[in-house]
Amino acid sequence: MKLEILQSCPPVIRDFLTYNETIKGKSSRSVEGYFIDLQSFFRYILKIRGIADKDTPFEKIEISAVDINLIKTITVSDLYAFLVFCKNERQNNAATRARKTSTLRIFFRFLCEQTHQLDQNPAILLESPKVKQSLPKHLTLEDSLELLNSVDGANQKRDYCILTLFLNCGLRLAELCSLNVNDIKPDNTMVVTGKGNKERLIYLNDACMNAIREYLAVRPSENIIYDDRNALFVSRNRRRISPKTVQHLVKTFLEKAGLGGQGFSTHKLRHTAATLMYQHGDVDIRVLKDILGHSNLGTTQIYTHVSDSQIKNAVDSNPLSKIHNKK
Repeated sequence: MKLEILQSCPPVIRDFLTYNETIKGKSSRSVEGYFIDLQSFFRYILKIRGIADKDTPFEKIEISAVDINLIKTITVSDLYAFLVFCKNERQNNAATRARKTSTLRIFFRFLCEQTHQLDQNPAILLESPKVKQSLPKHLTLEDSLELLNSVDGANQKRDYCILTLFLNCGLRLAELCSLNVNDIKPDNTMVVTGKGNKERLIYLNDACMNAIREYLAVRPSENIIYDDRNALFVSRNRRRISPKTVQHLVKTFLEKAGLGGQGFSTHKLRHTAATLMYQHGDVDIRVLKDILGHSNLGTTQIYTHVSDSQIKNAVDSNPLSKIHNKK
């Protein structure tokens, strides 16, 4: 978590953020997300309570005045009013409001159950906005092959290996960038460090192993920055490859494959891997959960959607599908 965030937090919020990062093992990104949500909530509270100057723009309201005495005055009505404010004044969509709802629940549960600073939890009955469940955007099998075939240039072996791991293993961007050479094991497995520093083991298929071997044969071995000497993927500056560089190369080859401008990204390659495994590999959803590193099955179940062709085949397979009216 960034130092400037901790320094700008009142103690009650700082303790919550520190607890989630150090004890609960939440990633810095998740903890910073908690801070942004709580900052927005308490700016709202300070504004409606008249504590913040009415002429101060919302984004400039300081939350340093927040303490447990103020928090004790918050009711579930305040929480719902905040969500209405987010919808009407901040134009937050349902997914964003659902995330803020989750943050508020976690925060007030912490104050009640971990630190016992609150006797009553105002968020205990707080309901989350209904979020429309949309299917994850992904490349087709044909699109994926086009993408792999589009890779060329001075770093062809490296970039092809990166795309192969995305499309076969369903890695997150941060997971790929953090890979080290010694994460690739002799038994054709790979140790991946996911959210919350949780490790999982992924079995590498022939395509992955071939791509890794070909890349390692040309991977720079000299003049690598000392701290990055173990990095699997190295940039032209002899440093561990950055997320920004990976995003750029993925965008470049998507455009070369004729797939640009369609909303595809590194994370959509993760969706693609999951979808291809489920649709073409007959992979059990629980196995897919472990491969992707999801903490609960509900997150993975979005991939149980089926393609239009599968729906058509299912309908066509009905034994009554060829029956015609004889009258």
